[in-house]
Amino acid sequence: MPARKPTDPALVEPILHRAARIEDAVQAFRERRARARGLVPTVIPYSGYGAPGWVRVLCRVLLTRRGLASDVSYEGVRGWRTFTSVAVDDVDVTISGGGVTRTVQADRGGVVDAIVPIDLEPGWRTITITAGGSQPVEARVFVVHPDTRFGLLSDVDDTVMVTNLPRPFLAAWNSFVHTEHARRPVPGMSVLYERILEQHPGSPVVYLSTGAWNVAPTLERFLTRNMYPSGTMLLTDWGATHDRIFRSGRLHKQENLERLARDFPNVQWLLVGDDGQHDEELYNEFAAQHERNVAGVAIRQLSTSEAVLAGGRSRAQERSRTSPAPWVYAPDGAGLWDELRRVGLTD
Repeated sequence: MPARKPTDPALVEPILHRAARIEDAVQAFRERRARARGLVPTVIPYSGYGAPGWVRVLCRVLLTRRGLASDVSYEGVRGWRTFTSVAVDDVDVTISGGGVTRTVQADRGGVVDAIVPIDLEPGWRTITITAGGSQPVEARVFVVHPDTRFGLLSDVDDTVMVTNLPRPFLAAWNSFVHTEHARRPVPGMSVLYERILEQHPGSPVVYLSTGAWNVAPTLERFLTRNMYPSGTMLLTDWGATHDRIFRSGRLHKQENLERLARDFPNVQWLLVGDDGQHDEELYNEFAAQHERNVAGVAIRQLSTSEAVLAGGRSRAQERSRTSPAPWVYAPDGAGLWDELRRVGLTD
């Protein structure tokens, strides 16, 4: 095969969208100003997952005054304050664990989402992360045992927490205004998840949302306070991409579902969502394409008022009957538990 030339498409960096170029220029200006004021790199760790031989590391590098993660994630902070922090783009990030040290690079938004060859024992483990001279921080990763065959994947808004907001304003309100104390859990969902995991010990838990990484600490405290099981949160980095002004939340969910199927080809997932967004359509497509990776689908039915604010209900319930995986519907966790028992997904 002839060697590729530098002008080959596979070797040429994508041309950035004008919005992305503007965003990069503003980010570079803010970073210079922040460093001139004495702010220093700080790693904000997120929970990751993995298997023997590798882990998926998730974190973000920001500039703070004291170099402490708590400076941007302390309890009670209004959501909008997390968006005033300055990210550090393209910084080298060092990850250590299991006697191994590896270096990766953060992306344009200071986010690290990387597979690192670190061999850890199954269960919750810790790794150490540093970046640009920052103080070392510990991040938790859940290492899935090779014999595990079941996993729990859950949507967030209107599935584990009640929003009662019109969809067009939902993301902005939750991200910029609310604290975790102002959020209300969906009745019975935390109990449902705990009972499911009691029957499937050692199973991975993933919370998949279109929310921004900026609010990850707030969401994690909400889940802990309301006794939801610990898990990996897969959020997104708001802002322009190389080819569009706004990121696609639907594409974010699709890509992560596909990635989970590749990362854990022997795991069957119970997919939990609600009937007010695109969860049914996304889950239906995934179940049709990856039948062996779906144990079942549980959909929380919104109340009438919630459905009105959400812009109506999904029309996918009729189509779901043709899916190879069993589907169940109920308005809360207790009802979903009964339905899951009825179809044999729980004892």
